[in-house]
Amino acid sequence: MPSFGEAFKVWLKVGLLSFGGPAGQIALLHREVVDDRNWVSDARFLHALNFCALLPGPEAQQLATYLGWLMHGVRGGVAAGALFVVPGVVVMLGLTLLYVTFGEVPAVAALFFGLKCAVLVLVVEALLRVARRALKTNEAWALAATAFLALYLFGVPFPIVVLTAAVIGYFAPGAFKAGAHGSAKDGPPAVLDAVLAADPERPARFAAKAWRAGWIAVALWLVPVAVLMLIVGGVFADVAWFFSKMAVVTVGGAYAVLAYVAQEAVQSYGWLTPEQMLVGLGLAETTPGPLILVLQFVGFLAGYGAGGLVWGVLASLLTVWVTFAPCFAFIFLGAPYVERLHSNRELTGALAAVTAAVVGVIANLALWFGLRVLFADVGRWEIGPLGLDVPRLSSLDPVALALAALAAVCLFWLRLGLLRTLGITAAVGLVAKLVLG
Repeated sequence: MPSFGEAFKVWLKVGLLSFGGPAGQIALLHREVVDDRNWVSDARFLHALNFCALLPGPEAQQLATYLGWLMHGVRGGVAAGALFVVPGVVVMLGLTLLYVTFGEVPAVAALFFGLKCAVLVLVVEALLRVARRALKTNEAWALAATAFLALYLFGVPFPIVVLTAAVIGYFAPGAFKAGAHGSAKDGPPAVLDAVLAADPERPARFAAKAWRAGWIAVALWLVPVAVLMLIVGGVFADVAWFFSKMAVVTVGGAYAVLAYVAQEAVQSYGWLTPEQMLVGLGLAETTPGPLILVLQFVGFLAGYGAGGLVWGVLASLLTVWVTFAPCFAFIFLGAPYVERLHSNRELTGALAAVTAAVVGVIANLALWFGLRVLFADVGRWEIGPLGLDVPRLSSLDPVALALAALAAVCLFWLRLGLLRTLGITAAVGLVAKLVLG
């Protein structure tokens, strides 16, 4: 078994290099702990990944936490999970400070404009990726379409859509097929497998400490939320409550919940504008760590709007806390039951149904973002219980349309990858805006 110090260095490396969204982050983890070091077998890695896919929250970060726990118990899980997030938190905070300080400078604003146009294409790419994995039956297609219509036409809250899909999948697991993450490959015995074979009681010894750590994580999450809501109030109470709710419904990845976050943060709380939401997503795409760090940007602007820079920093850190403390709780409380969860047909069906519904959720997000990126004026038609976002066609921004098309060419045709696509689109946006005004 590698020493804790050796594993710590690997977790730090993963945290510093985990660009490219969950697919890239999972691939990086696999290369480090399976391919390069053979610490964990391919079969055990995929088994852990399927367990993490059942949970709310960023599955790549939770996978790192689970693997750290397997190797070194609670301290290993805390180290792996925290190091996966901390570098991205630091970078995101720095970029957010840059945005609120210099975002109105024409050159900086032009860069953010290009970034915002590229984000629309990234959302479409995420939609296609999830659809390929999730929509394998007619029932899955129908559920995805229903989720889209419920959100777009009827304004059904996102948590209700997710919970309804989970109930449908739980009671009709045969109607949905979970998307596979891959199949295990044969190879030499992994280090962890050899350790477990020699010491089969090791998981049982880890279980009691894991449960204790899980309940401590629950307390560290909920006690500050209760104090802020019952005693402090104001924007910090709103941030703590709102993002705590997000932490328990983010099944299906960050893209699934962003439309709901945008709707609530923009329309209900007034923390930021749709354009700023797009900028935040673009910044999150360029930082290491899970994409859900976009919530840190939203939390910062909530605090910044209420009390300036210091409040912004405090609100962003609070957002990170209530977003990721539940992740540790879910892993440490669920890890001892991982075998049972993995083989549970009903839970697997619930996950598959939620993933199918997430396709409709991301389609709603793509439409919501797309209208606001490409059109300067988007109105809302209310017809009884129905509501439609209707753009004024004359307000189409041809520069935004051209930049979105450029991002699509870079990503889908030239296959330049995430960071190069964002960089090219931001640079061209800078030139276009400075030249055209």
